[in-house]
Amino acid sequence: MRAHQIMTRSVISVTPDTTIVEAANIMLKRHVSGLPVVDETGKLVGVVSEGDFIRRSEIGTQRKRGRWLKFILGPGQSASDFVQEHGRKVSEVMTTSPVTITEDTALAEIVDIMEQNNIKRLPVVRGDKVVGLVSRANLLQAVASLARQVPDPTADDDHIRSRIIDAMEKNDWCPFGLNVIVRDGIVHLSGVVTDESARRAAIVLTENIDGVKKVHDHLCWVDTISGVYLNSPEDDNLAKAS
Repeated sequence: MRAHQIMTRSVISVTPDTTIVEAANIMLKRHVSGLPVVDETGKLVGVVSEGDFIRRSEIGTQRKRGRWLKFILGPGQSASDFVQEHGRKVSEVMTTSPVTITEDTALAEIVDIMEQNNIKRLPVVRGDKVVGLVSRANLLQAVASLARQVPDPTADDDHIRSRIIDAMEKNDWCPFGLNVIVRDGIVHLSGVVTDESARRAAIVLTENIDGVKKVHDHLCWVDTISGVYLNSPEDDNLAKAS
């Protein structure tokens, strides 16, 4: 399998001028741990993640270095730490020159890149534009949903996947972080819904796509106020049976 067969296509991004507070709120609302940063032309210029918010003055977690270590590192490092801890814009805390992959990158290579760079997500680019995102969650979904004995997705499966995503993204109830995996006409839906009617609509839409034989629901429900998180009924039943 390759990146385009498991990636999340609807990517939420921010700009270098987005405020830290706004970026944090987007991540909390959309239940994502990182965001691509793009400039006014749509070019990928960085990535901001939860790790960039760990050392922050607002919560009193600034880095405390001993006097001797400060001397060794020099004033440049102290200045960089200060910007990371007090910066107000994404451009001041983001990782620049992020590691990326293409739509044709094989899953084995994706895993190697993640492990070698100790990262959880990889922007998928076409040229210098972001067209998708592969995260550890996408890989986990592929492992959990697809039996080893099922053959790799066919061209028909890829077309079914594209039709589902295209149709789903036209609706305001489209699940956040929608991911669709198709093998032999059997569809696995994952993502986040905030209303049970959105779950039903997503399943019905998928069932009406030509070529779909069966739909497995892995859409989790999240309360946007409390943050309460519930697995899909199907996944809950599988957990109870195991």
